[in-house]
Amino acid sequence: MLLLASTACAAPQPYDLIIANGKVVDGTGNAWFLGDIAVRGDRIVAVRPAGGLRDAVATKRVDATGLVIAPGFIDIQAHSWDALLWRDGRVVSKVTQGVTTEILGESTTPAPANEAIDTLVATGQEWPAERWALQKSFHGDHGFATWLDAMERHGNSVNVGSYLGATTVRAFVMGQRPGPADAAQLEQMRTVVRNAMQDGAFGISTALIYPPGSYASTTELIEMAKAMAPYQGKYITHMRSEDDSLYEAMDEAFRIGREGGVALDIYHLKASNRRNWTKAPGMVAKIDSARHAGLDVGATMYPYPFSGNNLGECFPDWASEDGKLLDNLRDPATRARIVKEMADPNGAPLCQREGPGGYMVAGFHKPEYARFEGKRVSEIAAALGKPWPEAIIEIILGEGRDLDKLNFTMSEENVRMQIQKPWVVIGTDAGGFDPDSATGIVHPRAYGSYPRILGRYVRELGILTLEDAVRKFASGPALRLGLRERGLLREGMFADIVVFDENTIIDVATPDKPHQLSIGVQDVWVNGVQVLDGGRHTGAKPGRALRGNGWTRP
Repeated sequence: MLLLASTACAAPQPYDLIIANGKVVDGTGNAWFLGDIAVRGDRIVAVRPAGGLRDAVATKRVDATGLVIAPGFIDIQAHSWDALLWRDGRVVSKVTQGVTTEILGESTTPAPANEAIDTLVATGQEWPAERWALQKSFHGDHGFATWLDAMERHGNSVNVGSYLGATTVRAFVMGQRPGPADAAQLEQMRTVVRNAMQDGAFGISTALIYPPGSYASTTELIEMAKAMAPYQGKYITHMRSEDDSLYEAMDEAFRIGREGGVALDIYHLKASNRRNWTKAPGMVAKIDSARHAGLDVGATMYPYPFSGNNLGECFPDWASEDGKLLDNLRDPATRARIVKEMADPNGAPLCQREGPGGYMVAGFHKPEYARFEGKRVSEIAAALGKPWPEAIIEIILGEGRDLDKLNFTMSEENVRMQIQKPWVVIGTDAGGFDPDSATGIVHPRAYGSYPRILGRYVRELGILTLEDAVRKFASGPALRLGLRERGLLREGMFADIVVFDENTIIDVATPDKPHQLSIGVQDVWVNGVQVLDGGRHTGAKPGRALRGNGWTRP
């Protein structure tokens, strides 16, 4: 009896953290409520109305009066390869936006690897021996799992997972050459896909405007989709066209989803180039129609009317066959053919359609080209005294590598229209940076995507509610990925939590001055560990590797 009495009267176990009196936006899209959140270890263990945890004991208590408490933001299209595997791992520009999870893998992943993949991902890179050794460790049937494990061991401030790049699948089997896969090669591709799904890939990702990924046929991609379907993988795609052949590219994506038996997501939904802006309502209507017909299709977006990719997109696809772009640019006859096609307004390359003034170039490493950082192609051509196709070739050959560019080819009105669709979720399409050490021009989405939506589209324009914006940041991506224990503020969920000021949150980064942190995000916890305190990074690195539904636990 004494033992029972003692147990009954025992003091309740203290919490590690209580965030009290905040406006709780739980991630479901439901209306906010004033509430308290309690955390023990890496989990949310109590969600109560405000004051419900007033008398509870906690190691740390945060007063969130006047602030919003939300689930951590899941960036479904991130590119922080280097940071999360090899470099700093703090991804400051992301954490200060409220990002707690980065999902990698658009088109290409460094794993699973063989010699062909090493060549593909290392082109233009100057890696030290230790970095090369790390890449070599991803060789083998289950190199994808080794890669995820390596990122977890590295130590990062955010969680990380990945799709399997379809370009990696193709290059693993066929290298960088064009042409259809034969029956034996298709079976090899299916095996690569099955292994990666068992290793924890969330699905397959494509970027079908960039060689060698653009060499893949629709049939090949359908076969990959069929191989991942039993593992509940999703197909996510940067489609074969976002401009003149937009509708045809959507039809291809729909076909892959239907015949592959998988859900479909379209990366960074857009109608690109001025002459295609009027296609945006039809693009949205096609998705609504496909959903009405039973196809599980959604899309991602970032909230900017300009995009970013590589300057090499200005070349015809064939110029990069077998990884010989630089060799082809150096050969006079081949170079002449490339230049002719680049300048042809009816040809395949995209850069002539808006004119050279529509593209900003970045990513220069060599001092002799530093003056061109952030300049438009037209300005670089004028400075070099050459036609713009020749100017692009000169700077790429001079650098010995591809460069980055920003494309001012989108409509802000379309962005605002599209972002309101319920099947749209948010992804930055960017890597994470530290403004104290970062240099050069990058797309401001790396610093400002989520605060821009909350500050401009929610607070200033009122085209989204606060609750729906957070849903698009958190539970929306979690649902598409199949993450069952993240994306919501509920008891039992992992404690990925963001506290921000809805009255001040805003993006600051611009195309000309991108390395500026957004303001308004106060505190961030990842797996119950605080990584942002009062707007300042704590240096903590509690991030974990996340894996898809097909993962076979070792």
